[in-house]
Amino acid sequence: MLGYDAPDGLVAIRLSEVEAYRGVGEDPGSHAFRGRTARNAVMFGEPGHLYAYFSYGMHVCLNIVARPAGLSSGVLMRGATVVAGIDLARQRRPGVNDRDLARGPGRLSRALGVPLGAGGSDLLESPFELRVPEAPLHSACGPRTGVSGDGGGTAYPWRFWLPGDEGVSPYRRHKLAAE
Repeated sequence: MLGYDAPDGLVAIRLSEVEAYRGVGEDPGSHAFRGRTARNAVMFGEPGHLYAYFSYGMHVCLNIVARPAGLSSGVLMRGATVVAGIDLARQRRPGVNDRDLARGPGRLSRALGVPLGAGGSDLLESPFELRVPEAPLHSACGPRTGVSGDGGGTAYPWRFWLPGDEGVSPYRRHKLAAE
């Protein structure tokens, strides 16, 4: 579970879909593939911190840094189900059905109310609350969604999801992979 207590209130989600990304020279789909930049510097920092970036000029996407400091990685939060603060999530995403409130990385950040400026935050400190399930969850894995540069996502089957969970986004192959 991940909660974010924004100035207008708290929303919490159950993560149902994530994608993993390695770093420098290891993973062409990663923002860190070509090395450290001002944009991706958080990915080289302490694990458990938030790497936030702007995608397509309109969506904030959220990643959890997952490797020791100095190495780069991220786990993109792709999909979730709102478990607390649903009325506030609905206000942030008006006209959207409950299933789609956090189903996709841009939708997820908007439902939570996490701004781009929260990048670098420690997810174990206020205004965040991150809890890992006590028991292992049964998950499925497959190619990442819409990733180019790694055989259309097939070289790195690092997309993980909870089968049957309504927060899982639809799978989309990268255009080049579909050709």
